[in-house]
Amino acid sequence: MARFLDRYRTEIVPALMERFSYRNVMEVPRLQKISVNMGVGLASENRKRLEAAMGDLEIITGQRPAITRAKGSHAGFKVRQGMAIGCRVTLRGRRMYEFFDRLVSVAIPRIRDFRGFPTKSFDGRGNYSMGLEEQIVFPEINIDRIEFPQGMDVTFRITNSTDEESRELLGLFGFPFRRD
Repeated sequence: MARFLDRYRTEIVPALMERFSYRNVMEVPRLQKISVNMGVGLASENRKRLEAAMGDLEIITGQRPAITRAKGSHAGFKVRQGMAIGCRVTLRGRRMYEFFDRLVSVAIPRIRDFRGFPTKSFDGRGNYSMGLEEQIVFPEINIDRIEFPQGMDVTFRITNSTDEESRELLGLFGFPFRRD
């Protein structure tokens, strides 16, 4: 069993039930999915950038990414409708908890001059989004083989919750929020 899943069931659920006075275990917020997205802006000019991003995302998440395509044409960005512009992965279940564990325990502490993630990145429905500037914070990525440094967006979809409840849930997992 994933370490964070076991921790959620044994420590976090009872703590949240006590803190928010839930009457039923099903009322407790839980992680539904984690979406990881890499937008490759220069994919239209260089196909290798998209392939490198897909390879890195597959190594990081352990799951094959899907290609995202442009919804509309934008002449200023040299993008036509249907052109491949990025890749994404949606993680659920055991893989989601393992990725979250590696993100919090290994990757985030490797970020240089890190002071925490902002608490204002909640969407009003309890979901949280954050960005990472480079994929090299994950130890699975070999720094010597990186051709193109690439950032990524990570979105946590949390069920049954408000922003305050989600902040508490992520905080109990050890997610590093900025102290304002």
